[in-house]
Amino acid sequence: MNLALLKEIVDYGIIGLLIVLNIISLALFIERLIFFKRLDASKYKNEKVLKNALTKNLTIIGSIASNAPYIGLLGTVLAIMITFATIGSTPDASKIMQSIALALKTTAAGLVVAILSIFFYNILARLIENILAHYEEV
Repeated sequence: MNLALLKEIVDYGIIGLLIVLNIISLALFIERLIFFKRLDASKYKNEKVLKNALTKNLTIIGSIASNAPYIGLLGTVLAIMITFATIGSTPDASKIMQSIALALKTTAAGLVVAILSIFFYNILARLIENILAHYEEV
């Protein structure tokens, strides 16, 4: 495979996908916060229906949190492949270091997306617990 194409896939494909996933996670988090703020729990006929409404989109945030490190790892593996191919074709240290930096960049991006998504998920889970506890009191 062409090294330049592989580098573009890692740089724009993997990192771009992680950025999109982070935007989706943030958008769903904000949407849920707005929904919770406007929520009138008394309009729900029972706790199960309320819980279904509260947990909408939570699975997507959790899925992003659990899969982002793997997507980052995929980018890392591809960038390490670029590094080995570069070592095999030229002893140019600057090109080798650029490939290693690309590998670390994808790992870091995957971890950042995962950490933020887990943070969003945990905040929403706690808010849901509080809303359901207040629903039971009423």
